[in-house]
Amino acid sequence: MTAPMIEAAASAVDAVDETIAAPPAGTPPADARPRGPKGDRRERSARRPKKDVDGWVLLDKPVGMTSTQAVGAVKWLFQAKKAGHAGTLDPLASGCLPIALGEATKTVPFVMDSRKVYRFTVRWGIETDTDDSEGQPVAQSGARPARDDILALLPSFRGEIEQVPPAFSALKINGERAYDLARDGIAVELAARPVVIHRLDLVDMPDVDHAVFEAECGKGTYVRSLARDFGRQLGTHGHIVALRRSVVGTFAEEELVPLDQLRAMHEANGETPPLAALRPVEIGLDSLPSLRVSPADAARLARGQSIILRGRDAPILEGPVAITAGGRLVALGDAEGAEIFPRRIFHAAPAA
Repeated sequence: MTAPMIEAAASAVDAVDETIAAPPAGTPPADARPRGPKGDRRERSARRPKKDVDGWVLLDKPVGMTSTQAVGAVKWLFQAKKAGHAGTLDPLASGCLPIALGEATKTVPFVMDSRKVYRFTVRWGIETDTDDSEGQPVAQSGARPARDDILALLPSFRGEIEQVPPAFSALKINGERAYDLARDGIAVELAARPVVIHRLDLVDMPDVDHAVFEAECGKGTYVRSLARDFGRQLGTHGHIVALRRSVVGTFAEEELVPLDQLRAMHEANGETPPLAALRPVEIGLDSLPSLRVSPADAARLARGQSIILRGRDAPILEGPVAITAGGRLVALGDAEGAEIFPRRIFHAAPAA
């Protein structure tokens, strides 16, 4: 069997769901720039040479920043040549935004496909055009749902459901982003699509106007759509007023690093990259089986050639597998029984 061609490195920068434009290319992000009194200091910093930086930054994204802006800020702080993120967070949202630098961008699809956990607050009585508090009201109701009614509704939203994405989303309609059409006042009609809600709980009802939920869901789920649909099915309306993502795949909330902390590390070390916050490339593949191979087999994979696992104790694998040699991640492969085909080759040095 002929080994497939090695695919180009994945980058999530081009596939983002944003409603606020990112800074112009080459401009250091406002939240990352040095804050000294001298303008020439900013200019010198803006011209810093970019470096080969490989790994993950588990950013605790602040409210009010788009995912693209967050990637730009981290890329600038690390002087990285290449960066992307693993799953958009709206400007309203805070929390886990995994940012891949360099070789880690090759592992982005596996993080994006993983489960995510959100805690969100719904404001009853108002539906907005964006399904969150940044939009304009489009419908209102004086009705407020009771706790028992909410609890009775939730089972119908667990498991695989059909969900209509928000009009303000990055999905394309005839080649145009839905949010661009919506901004221009064009009616946006998106088809329902299947998503999976693994867990959905009512956490709190601080007052009659608000309810707090926690959801664990799969790829492509829009929490804003949940708020909208909850309201409609409960005989009122609803929209998101607070949203935090606490988990993405194996990346947990306690591992997150705030942007202010990264900035402080950068300035404390003479405006050098805050490498202490950089995680290894391979953590993006923690959900995959791991396979150790010999240096000779690693060299074959690096040339785009498949390898055969031999011997009585050789594992029989199917699907994606993370391949290491000498304690270093060398490739992402597709396993078909005893044969392994290279899919991505990694050139990053071992983590310090």
